[in-house]
Amino acid sequence: MTTVSQFRTGTRRNVELVLLLFAVGIVLLAYLNVGLATTGAVPVDILTQGAWLVAFALGFHAVLRWRAAYADPLMLPVATLLNGLGIVMIHRLDVAVGSEGGTAPRQIIWAGLSMVVAALVLVVLRDHRILRRYTYTAMLLGLVAVLLPLLPILGSERGGARIWIELGPLSFQPGEIAKILLTVFFAGYLIQARDALSLAGREILGFRLPRARDLGPILVAWAFAIAVLVFESDLGTSLLFFGLFVAMLYVATERRSWIAIGMGLFCGAAFVAYLLFAHLQRRVHIWLDPWSPQYWDQSYQLRQGLMGLGAGGMTGTGLGQGRPQITPLADSDFIFASLGEELGLVGAFAILLLYGLLVERGLRTALGTRDGFGKLLATGLAFTMALQVFTIVGGVLRVIPLTGLTTPFLSAGGSSLLANWTIVAILLRISDHARRPVPDPHETPPAADTPTSVVTAP
Repeated sequence: MTTVSQFRTGTRRNVELVLLLFAVGIVLLAYLNVGLATTGAVPVDILTQGAWLVAFALGFHAVLRWRAAYADPLMLPVATLLNGLGIVMIHRLDVAVGSEGGTAPRQIIWAGLSMVVAALVLVVLRDHRILRRYTYTAMLLGLVAVLLPLLPILGSERGGARIWIELGPLSFQPGEIAKILLTVFFAGYLIQARDALSLAGREILGFRLPRARDLGPILVAWAFAIAVLVFESDLGTSLLFFGLFVAMLYVATERRSWIAIGMGLFCGAAFVAYLLFAHLQRRVHIWLDPWSPQYWDQSYQLRQGLMGLGAGGMTGTGLGQGRPQITPLADSDFIFASLGEELGLVGAFAILLLYGLLVERGLRTALGTRDGFGKLLATGLAFTMALQVFTIVGGVLRVIPLTGLTTPFLSAGGSSLLANWTIVAILLRISDHARRPVPDPHETPPAADTPTSVVTAP
């Protein structure tokens, strides 16, 4: 007779709590540093702002203990740290321009509201597989959200892109919510159609291409992305939606030919759009040569961001000791440049590492979950965040032309925070399902982390 010890997976909620308090401590230390550097005194509101952040974070943590005890223990601390650093930098920019009652307090309110909404998602969504029932409803709502800015009354154009809606003093970017809805649709659709999409066709240049009859879905997604590019002048959202669909299509079918087809379609359409639209030509010329006299005024933002990053050097000027405020939209589109100037190359890499860790945990969740829909949904949500970070950071660093996307959790704005915290909540729900031990119907499960002995035959 042989005795084998088995261990059930622990919930790791205590680990999450320690990391969460550590993340909040870093944020408060950064807030204190800004106050000492700019005014020479401890900020009078540090306890108030810190209390709000602690309350929201611990409230979310309590909901996880209650409704998703086996969820991933790293996602919440990482998201809280990124969100907190964004609030600190926005506060620092408010101080620099003499508007301490401006953007930062609103960002704290939006952060708290976003965490509350994310917690409600965890409470209401007891099983992520329920979302599969609403595959085509999500598609319809996603398309409506993308098209809302085109309405003559609601739609608003900023920076050449028509991606905002305005209701009185409030403004919202519906594309942030659309990316979640379309990810749900893509996951639900591809899990139904992956067998047909995986069928082999002819082999050309080493790629086994799909059958002509199966090209419909990618052509529809391509046409939708081009419509967004043409009518809303938004290269970033167009790239995000089409790239998301192609990535999920590859994950569903494991066929590299879909990537080749997708890249060919998008690059071809982008080249034609470049020839037809002056605003795209201007963005490409600014990307290639921001110091060109022809586009000197239009490239001011990019030049200032690059010079700010250069001034930061390896270790940065220090929080509160740089001049990020002279870059236009330093608290939204160029907040990564603002942080890079004052935290330096080391700080910028640390922020990218946090994003990488968040995406890695999302992909690990996809690998661990036991159903195909959950795998595709988790992969799509993680890839959405990765592609968005690459697109905005790549634009700031001149890797690709600038787009109108926001930096997740860091940039000022409520719609981005709501969407990204909702993504974290759905990933946490899927990870809870993936990490939760399968109950044995013949015995009462032991407490977490408690070994049990199973007797096996010799």
